[in-house]
Amino acid sequence: MKTVPQISLQEAVALVKDGDILLQGGFGMTGNPVHLMHALAETQTKDLTFIGNNVGEPGIGGGRLLRNGQISKMIGSFFTSNSEAVKAAQDGLVAYELLPQGTLAEALRAGGAGIGGFYTPTSAGTELAQGRETKILNGTEQVFIPALRGNVAFIRAWRADTAGNLQYRMTEQNFNTAMATAADLVIVEVEEIVPVGEIPPESIHTPASFVDYLVLAKLTLEDLGSSAAVSSSKKVSEIRLHMAKRALQELKSGDVVNLGIGIPTLVADLITEEDGVILHTENGMLGVGPAPTDGGGAMDYPVNAGKVPVTALKGASYFDSSDSFAMIRGKHIDVAVMGGLQVDESGNLANWAVPGQPLLGVGGAMDLASGAKRLIITMTHTEKNGDPKIVPVCDLPLTALKAVDMVITDKAVFEFIDGQLTLIELMPDATLEEVVATTTAKFVQRLK
Repeated sequence: MKTVPQISLQEAVALVKDGDILLQGGFGMTGNPVHLMHALAETQTKDLTFIGNNVGEPGIGGGRLLRNGQISKMIGSFFTSNSEAVKAAQDGLVAYELLPQGTLAEALRAGGAGIGGFYTPTSAGTELAQGRETKILNGTEQVFIPALRGNVAFIRAWRADTAGNLQYRMTEQNFNTAMATAADLVIVEVEEIVPVGEIPPESIHTPASFVDYLVLAKLTLEDLGSSAAVSSSKKVSEIRLHMAKRALQELKSGDVVNLGIGIPTLVADLITEEDGVILHTENGMLGVGPAPTDGGGAMDYPVNAGKVPVTALKGASYFDSSDSFAMIRGKHIDVAVMGGLQVDESGNLANWAVPGQPLLGVGGAMDLASGAKRLIITMTHTEKNGDPKIVPVCDLPLTALKAVDMVITDKAVFEFIDGQLTLIELMPDATLEEVVATTTAKFVQRLK
């Protein structure tokens, strides 16, 4: 069995050259090789193309490189978690390419597997597909995505043995697993290095053949950024709670369900063990439980897609982002509950961008909207200024075409029945006259 060199942080970052493509594992600051990133920020290395789900947080992880001006281009799925990344893009200081989260994960997996690229239905018909080759495959429009590879990958694992076999902790696999396969040089920072044989073969997530160097680096609470702890204060309006309770009525025992950010996250707080609903989070967990009550954070618990620490129910499992989105695209998610900005008469969804703002944060929305067996949208019926959100045709950037099955608002519940937008229920204290007056889309009525 080989022995992988163990080097210092300074020796590791000296291997990164000006102009390199740098892959950085992690989801938010969870599983993030923050020590390697901070050591690189102490160098003069510049003109880097950064590939990662997001560019850390302001001044933390990749955010420190960005602040230093060391990044010339960023490729990822959710830059909006770092306000400085948004400003750098808006000001034209950094070039950027936005990919749906599942597309990013699969492009890295393909790069590591020696595959030149792939077709995916995710993002078809949206602004992110503009300029890309498309084909109709099996009756579905699909977008061609080239594989991604890097010169150097910085990844984070929990344990390594001296041969370079890696074991990840809880939801810290995320993008690390694919990135460990997709670079010419793979440098891993780890919490612990143990003798060969101490990690059982069935517990090894990344085999030693992918790893070039190990760096020992201990994690602290400060390294976890906003995921360091859970805030116990959460004020929820009755209107939002009504929508969440109504969405819960649509979930059946045994359903595998993914809940988006915003109103859908409230559904998670309402689910009990007796409901038998299995929650999925796209950063790599099945069997998500409620938030911890002891104030613990990502040092002690897995995190969900909102980068919030959660508990794991009995029978829960962890996996990497590639497998997670294979579940989504492969129709293994029964229901997705997501927020919305607009839904139109054809069941098209817009929920990720508004005109005049940079398109910097799509995350997993496009994958989930087109991949889940059933899509439920929860949103307020109108904008704050009274503009309708259920409209004849979406005029905001599209998330997915003809994907919506149900819309739950603070005024009404609509379902697409035989392809037609149908009003099936009024919410508490709402009237039919109100719904008609605030809905510009054409709909039929089948009120219960």
